[in-house]
Amino acid sequence: MAELLVRNARLVNEGREFDADLLVRNGRIDKIAGSIEGVRARLEIDAAGQWLLPGMIDDQVHFRDPGAPHKGSLASESRAAVAGGITSFMDMPNTDPATLTLEALADKKRRAAAVSRANYSFHFGVSNDNLETVAALDPTQVAGVKVFMGASTGNMLVDDPKVLERLFIACPTLLLAHCEHTPSILTNEARWRDRHGDFIPATAHPRIRDAEACYRSSSLAVDMARRFGTRLHVLHLTTARELALFAPGPVADKRITAEACLHHLLFDDSDYVRLGHLIKCNPAIKSRSDRDALRQALADDLIDVIGTDHAPHTLEEKRRVYARAPSGLPLVQHALPAALELVSEGVLSLAQVVRKTSHAVAELFAIRERGFLREGYWADFVLVERLLQPRPVASEPVLAHCGWTPLQHRSFHHAVRTTVVSGQLAWHQGQVQDRCQGLPLLFDR
Repeated sequence: MAELLVRNARLVNEGREFDADLLVRNGRIDKIAGSIEGVRARLEIDAAGQWLLPGMIDDQVHFRDPGAPHKGSLASESRAAVAGGITSFMDMPNTDPATLTLEALADKKRRAAAVSRANYSFHFGVSNDNLETVAALDPTQVAGVKVFMGASTGNMLVDDPKVLERLFIACPTLLLAHCEHTPSILTNEARWRDRHGDFIPATAHPRIRDAEACYRSSSLAVDMARRFGTRLHVLHLTTARELALFAPGPVADKRITAEACLHHLLFDDSDYVRLGHLIKCNPAIKSRSDRDALRQALADDLIDVIGTDHAPHTLEEKRRVYARAPSGLPLVQHALPAALELVSEGVLSLAQVVRKTSHAVAELFAIRERGFLREGYWADFVLVERLLQPRPVASEPVLAHCGWTPLQHRSFHHAVRTTVVSGQLAWHQGQVQDRCQGLPLLFDR
C-alpha cells in the first residue's frame, strides 16, 4: 500500500504549473498524473487546488547544536523549519565546538539522525590552522566548505592571506564565503563608540558594517575564485554595488554563484527604528535601494538562491547594548510564506520562487534526487494555500526555541498547510508530526 496520495493539487515544477495528483510510495514520488485511480494509500489528502511545490532547501542555517541549547537545537529548529515549508537544511559550522574536525562533523550528523524533522546536511568550517583537513575532505560527506572572510565567532575568522590563497586553490568542493572586511568594520565601530560609548544606536549597524566593508571582501573572494578556478558561492549579499561581481544565467553554467537571504529582501534600514537589535545581523540590512536591487537581481538571475541564515538568540540577549547584542534572527518557521510575498508583490513569479528555493539549490550543491517534483525522486514537498485575507504572523505560536520572530508585525498572503519530508508527514493541520525523521542529504560529486 502507498503511504500518501494527494489529489486535486496545482503542481508548480520546472517552470510549469498544472493540475495533478501525486502518489508517494516507499518515501518517493511514485506517480504524477492528471488523475490517479485504483490505488489505495494509508492517507489521502484532497488539496482542493492548493499549490503543491517542491520543499524549500535552505542552504544556510545556524541551529546552535551543539553548544547553545538556550538558543536552539537541531530538534527545536527543524520543527520550526518544517512548519515553514523547509524540507532540507544545511547547517553552518560556527557551533561550539566548531565544525573544524571530522569528529565534530560526525557528532553533528549523529545528533541530527536522532532528532531532525527535516532532511539535513552540514557545512565544514575553515580556520587559519585546519587547511590540511579541509583539503583532504571527501566532497560527498559535506554540503560545502564555509569560510568567514570577515568577523565570526571563535577560531573561524580566516584573515591570513596565504591561508586564503591556499584554500581557494585546494578546496575540494563548493566554497561558501561570508564576506565582510573586518578592519573596516572595526574602524567604523570605533568612530561610533567615540560618540556614543556603549550606547551605539541600532540604526548605526548598517553604517558600521557598511557597503564598502562588504564590497572589499566579496570582490576579493570573486577575484581569487576567478584566478584559481574555485567553485565559489557568496552568501547573503546585501548591497547593490556587489551585484556587478556576478553574471546572469542558470546555475549549471556558473562557477561563481550568490545567495540572498529573506531578511535582506523584506527589511531595509528604516526598520531599525522599530525593531532595533531584533534585526541586527551580519552582514547588516541596508538601504531600501539595496533591498530593491537584490530583488531585481533575483529576477534577473544574478542571484541564484534564497536562504534564511536562521540564527536564533534569546530576547534577553537581543535587548543588550549594541556591542553585546548578538547578530542573527530566527526565520525558518516563516520561510516559504515570506518568500511567496515576493510573488504577491509582483517581484518574482511563482516558478521563480520555486527555482530559487528548491531547483537551483539542488543543482548548486549537486543534491541527489531532491529539489524537484519528479517520479523516482524523494517525496519532499509542501501544500500551500493562497489566503483570501492575509494572516498576521502574530496569530500563531513561534516554534523556534527562542520564542520570537522579527516578522511579528507582518501578515502573509500564503500559508503552509502540509509539509512532506522523505515521504513522511512533517507538518499537517497546524501541527508538527514528531514521528517524522529527516534523512541525510546525499551529493553527486
